[in-house]
Amino acid sequence: MAVESSHGTTPAACRRLDQRIRTDPDTVERDLIKLVLTIVELLRQLMERTALHRVDEGDLDGDQEERIGMTLMLLEERMEELCERYGLTMDDLNLDLGPLGSLLPPPQ
Repeated sequence: MAVESSHGTTPAACRRLDQRIRTDPDTVERDLIKLVLTIVELLRQLMERTALHRVDEGDLDGDQEERIGMTLMLLEERMEELCERYGLTMDDLNLDLGPLGSLLPPPQ
């Protein structure tokens, strides 16, 4: 029978959690940037897909298509600049979700 801590977790579960949440004060800024950029990249890809769907459906006029296209291109360029500044690649932002697969879809 496993003994539970006051927080309701077994010692083995605590050890596994400790192994997953290792933080290094020297890399905390980079790790935080990586998390933020991952979220921004996920949102950028969702916005891009939505825009493409709207273009396919004919929901946008030419000016709207142009503005959305320019905005998405600028956002992608800025993402690449930030990744370069912090020594990250776009592949670094694609979190492995275990049995669910990767967070970001493969590039099309």
